[in-house]
Amino acid sequence: MIDRAPKKTDLMSEAERDAYHAEKMRKKKDARDKILSTKTDEKGLLIVHTGKGKGKSTAAFGMVFRAIGHGFKVGVVQFVKGAWDTGERDILLKFPELVTINAMGEGFTWETQDRQRDLAAARAAWEQAKALIMDESYKLVLLDELNICLRYDYLPIEEVVAFLKQKPHDTHVIVTGRNAKDELIEIADLVTEMTEIKHHFRAGVKAQAGIEF
Repeated sequence: MIDRAPKKTDLMSEAERDAYHAEKMRKKKDARDKILSTKTDEKGLLIVHTGKGKGKSTAAFGMVFRAIGHGFKVGVVQFVKGAWDTGERDILLKFPELVTINAMGEGFTWETQDRQRDLAAARAAWEQAKALIMDESYKLVLLDELNICLRYDYLPIEEVVAFLKQKPHDTHVIVTGRNAKDELIEIADLVTEMTEIKHHFRAGVKAQAGIEF
């Protein structure tokens, strides 16, 4: 086994380490402050949560709750999970003056097994989403699982992209779901891909209240 070379701090006294740390953090703060001073724009963001990992909708609803905490008005359209009884929906219903929830999906497409029904549900949800986004009293609008509808071509990606490119300047829009289309990623301001490392479902554990819904 080869011993590592001693670090600079290994040879210091506690007082010297404290002084070294303080100076290092001061330089880091100065650099950070310089970067932050250049960030002056403020606008509504188009945010996309995608990927195979768990947490896309969970993270989005976290932002919804954060917006409510600031007193902002929020709209939610659920394109797929409308048939689910979810904990987040039960909580959001307690804030009717700040939140509009439209649970318009009828479940995943393999559950309905009816393409025309899925097409009609996706169109109705999209029309409601457009109305919420164009209503400038809403600060944030969550389009939960819209990516699934786009993946199965229930809605034309060209239509969705064209509309989102013209959304009100100060409105934040979050889109969730696996397999986000390249065209949507291209126009987004923030894209996060959830990567699965390990999932309890593969070990035989079912979806549970408080975790999945």
